[in-house]
Amino acid sequence: MFKRGLLRSWLAHPLTRNVQIDQPSAVEVRYRIIKQKAFLRRIYKEWYAQLIAGLPSGEGAVLEIGGGTSFLREQCPEAITSDVLHHSHLDVVLNGTALPVADGTLRGILLLDVLHHIPQPRRFFAEASRCVRPGGAIVMIEPWVSRWSKFVYKNLHHEPFSIETPEWEFPSTGPLSGANGALPWIIFERDREQFTREFPAWAIRKIEVQMPFRYLLSGGVSMRSFTPGWSFGFWEGLERTLQPWMRSLGMFALIALERR
Repeated sequence: MFKRGLLRSWLAHPLTRNVQIDQPSAVEVRYRIIKQKAFLRRIYKEWYAQLIAGLPSGEGAVLEIGGGTSFLREQCPEAITSDVLHHSHLDVVLNGTALPVADGTLRGILLLDVLHHIPQPRRFFAEASRCVRPGGAIVMIEPWVSRWSKFVYKNLHHEPFSIETPEWEFPSTGPLSGANGALPWIIFERDREQFTREFPAWAIRKIEVQMPFRYLLSGGVSMRSFTPGWSFGFWEGLERTLQPWMRSLGMFALIALERR
């Protein structure tokens, strides 16, 4: 048996060493890592395209929450980027549970790897219900629970991943360290009926489980790369062939909600 702490230390990206994860400097480091890793950057571009495709047409601003490492505006110039930690390329610093936005003015809210960091998700959904216009959307890409992902997240990832917890809420230890990677699956799969009862304003339009290997092989924003950039097409093709088994293999899910 390997010692998980030693393994994670050995796999850690050199830029992340001696960086406190909840400090603004960590956001800058992660931003640099995404820019430097060609393989990882292509994943982010693919994810941004999926998020944008889930937005409705029409009026209303688009707000990205948790966009500290984002380059979403390269593909969605009208997006307003935000985070709880300051970064020079953000439009605004805000908390997703208390949005400084007028009622019914947003066309959509986009989140990439963010919901599972919100310690009070009910407050976020309540705020989104207030701020997003009818016909608008919340579109997010989040970690997901599968047989494969449970092994990866529990052994190779630094964030908590608690499937058994009965609550959606978790202690707020910090904007990045505080998390439950299983939260999106808990809300939209295990407790789907409960979500529908508590938030009737939101219809779950899509849950698409995806990407069992590519993000892991890229090393993400905290680990070394495990494959060269030129291999992206091969792994992308392999994942397409495995689509029928994605519920058992996928590590992430595209989740799209529509405001009734």
